[in-house]
Amino acid sequence: MEFRIHQFLDRWLQEAPDRPFIYLPDRTLSYADLGRLVDALEAELRALQVRSGDRVLVVAENCPEHAALLLACSRVGAWACGVNARMAPGEVRGFADKADARVVYFTDRVSKAAAAHAERYGVSPSCVPGLAHTAVRSDARAEPEPDGNPVAAIIFTSGTTGTPKGVLMSQRGVAHFARVSAQSRRLGPNDKVYAFVPMTHIFGLGTVLLASLSAGAALEMRSQFEPADLLDALAHHGITQLQGPPTLFARLLQHCEQHGISQPAAPHLRYLYTGAGPLDLALKTKVEALFGQTLHHGYAMSEYAGSLHLTRINEARSDTSAGYCIDGAELQIVDPHSGRPLPTGERGEIWVRGTGLMPGYFRDPEATAAALREGGWYATGDLGELHADGALFVVGRLKEMIIRSGFNVYPSEVEHALGSFPGIQRAAVVGQKEADGNEAVIAFVVQDARHPPDLDALQAHLREHLAPYKRPARIIAIDELPVNANGKVMKRELQARLEAEQAQA
Repeated sequence: MEFRIHQFLDRWLQEAPDRPFIYLPDRTLSYADLGRLVDALEAELRALQVRSGDRVLVVAENCPEHAALLLACSRVGAWACGVNARMAPGEVRGFADKADARVVYFTDRVSKAAAAHAERYGVSPSCVPGLAHTAVRSDARAEPEPDGNPVAAIIFTSGTTGTPKGVLMSQRGVAHFARVSAQSRRLGPNDKVYAFVPMTHIFGLGTVLLASLSAGAALEMRSQFEPADLLDALAHHGITQLQGPPTLFARLLQHCEQHGISQPAAPHLRYLYTGAGPLDLALKTKVEALFGQTLHHGYAMSEYAGSLHLTRINEARSDTSAGYCIDGAELQIVDPHSGRPLPTGERGEIWVRGTGLMPGYFRDPEATAAALREGGWYATGDLGELHADGALFVVGRLKEMIIRSGFNVYPSEVEHALGSFPGIQRAAVVGQKEADGNEAVIAFVVQDARHPPDLDALQAHLREHLAPYKRPARIIAIDELPVNANGKVMKRELQARLEAEQAQA
């Protein structure tokens, strides 16, 4: 029988039931404690007549009850569909409809946002305190397992460049990635991971929760990120591994700068990692200086149940490479128009395949057919290049590439040039259509309020590092970049702002 993710817990219930697994500010849960929550929720799901192939939507922020519900769904064969509770009411309704959910759960104790959503639905309390659920929808249609490959969960894509889609996460794929992720960072029972990345995202689900569960590592779990709490946990709670999107580390750096912290206490920290977004070299350099150790990086996506490339734990790189191909994954760079594989060093679209590849998008055969290619390849829409040593460099999104005077402009290059200049904390670059069909390069930057950049010196810096066609036509200061609940920059919102300006002109 196919391995299922709840069996990670089953192992520790037999081998070390009393070992602490989840640490919270007010309590600690052992594997046995988590097991009791899973037992209760499994019984509740069966009493609600949730069947194999039904979708269970979970409007959540991180908490043990959310983790238990994910594992209980695995036991009954239901497909957990996580939605970040900080989504707008219309977004949550849209996801519930898209998932054709049989029942919707809310983590209403740990999350005010989830509790507010629950009030709109008219819920009943779960048998597990901290959860509430809607009535069962009798008309929700159960789905068969795709090609005999059991589904563990549906992850909704962030929709940063279009309409969100429901990615089917196979039990096989996400379990394989959990093991590989743990092995890549030598995760074990003596480790404690700071777990704030939302479990509604593949980063939090696979890299943090399931990788830790597979390896027997503990979690210092938080429902949201607060820099002061993280610094306290690093200093006093034995945190050995810290992972998060680049926006986490940008916020942490800003907090340390504002409070004059040049070297935070982190006596047990041995592994730093960032993913779920492009890595800026200036950010990497600052984080490594702050902690005195390497900031690792990787290339991941929901459609592959996690990472395909990771930097090696024993290798310190001075660039922003996403590292090397992991076990079970394949990657190639192709011409985006013909699909022809390109020679080493040339830029093109990234295609991937392997153990973790999704069976498809939920009830969306057109989107599935548009993304999957002959030979089992998935066309990611990302642009990258492979170096001779096998290291991957991701340079941007195909849809975000700007065409200026007939030349390709990769936003990440411009963002790196801006981010390396003193006084600029974050940058996002988008294209703006012009009357002649050309595109202007427009940069939005978050400045250091205490030490804003010298604009004349900035222009000189850009002339030194960027060809004329790559230089921004405008640099717009902004208080903060719009990001979604998973920490990804929402460039569509920046482009909408520009379009609104054009409409008013």
